[in-house]
Amino acid sequence: MCFMKDKKAMVGIIVTGAVVGLISAVLVHFGNPGNMGFCIACFLRDIAGATKLHSAGVVQYFRPEIIGLIIGALAMAIFSKEFSPKGGSSPVTRFVLGFFVMVGALVFLGCPLRMVLRIGGGDLNGIVGLVGFACGILAGIFFLNKGFSLKRTYSLPKTEALAFPISMVALFLLSLLVPALFVFSAEGPGSMRAPVALALAAGLIVGAMAQKSRLCMVAGIRDVVLFKDWKMLVGFVTIIAAVLIGNLAFGQFKLGFAEQPIAHALFLWNFLGMVVVGFGSVLLGGCPLRQIILSAEGNTDSVVTVLGYLAGAAFCHNFGLAAAAVNGPSINGKIAVIVGLVVMAAIAAANTKKAAR
Repeated sequence: MCFMKDKKAMVGIIVTGAVVGLISAVLVHFGNPGNMGFCIACFLRDIAGATKLHSAGVVQYFRPEIIGLIIGALAMAIFSKEFSPKGGSSPVTRFVLGFFVMVGALVFLGCPLRMVLRIGGGDLNGIVGLVGFACGILAGIFFLNKGFSLKRTYSLPKTEALAFPISMVALFLLSLLVPALFVFSAEGPGSMRAPVALALAAGLIVGAMAQKSRLCMVAGIRDVVLFKDWKMLVGFVTIIAAVLIGNLAFGQFKLGFAEQPIAHALFLWNFLGMVVVGFGSVLLGGCPLRQIILSAEGNTDSVVTVLGYLAGAAFCHNFGLAAAAVNGPSINGKIAVIVGLVVMAAIAAANTKKAAR
């Protein structure tokens, strides 16, 4: 029975990975930025811009994919009787960790999901990021093995858990009905977009499948190290294979380090940016994609983390921390990455000591 459940879970992960990879290639073909069919960090950054949290004119658009992810995951969680309102586990700490995960992602120019999509598009800088991501995860695992914990969660009313999904959907509808209240890029990555209906449908599909399969970029490496469980890593690899096939079919594949879409080739900062993302995501219990899915399932700790991502995105563009596609990160961005590593290490050590006591 256990073997059958594991086999079913493995099939679910593989199918989900294949769908995510192929949909990502399709979204790029129909207008999304190169190697950015899905990027949680980039899309939240665009939403932060559209809602005037930052004023970087080239990255402002209310991405339907994020809303689709939330609705799809919420619907699947309710259908599967897995909608579970809970929270209260170190919310301020989670906000800070989310903030710095976003800093690392915008120095690398992508979340872990975009990292694998970049690899599948031929961007070898994604492999540099993957090495950094793995190192960050190993740092997080070190503290997990020492007893790191952000403490328990508590049951909450359904109204508390539904506030975030409803608010995001309401804002999205408002952006469609009264677009003058928002701002939208006329050039740059924010102006590159798949049709709204297609983007929303893609988000719905991926959100539902990611909720059911528990897809998480961090879990792929973490679970192999901690539990010798390869399921998530197979899903990780399947995404790369599927998006590679899609990119080759659409003529979107370009192998190399230089002149990749919305990417820079500064190895050290690609590496360190993803170290921050990997380290912080382990401490948070999941990658940005997983946090979005959990927020739709009723986990308000993940909602706080997502709010941290949004604040981090706004801060990065208001204070010049985000990397540029040509020149890489500014000195401010480089300092922020180092500060992020220090802050994460301090949080990990503090909460490990408490756990030990």
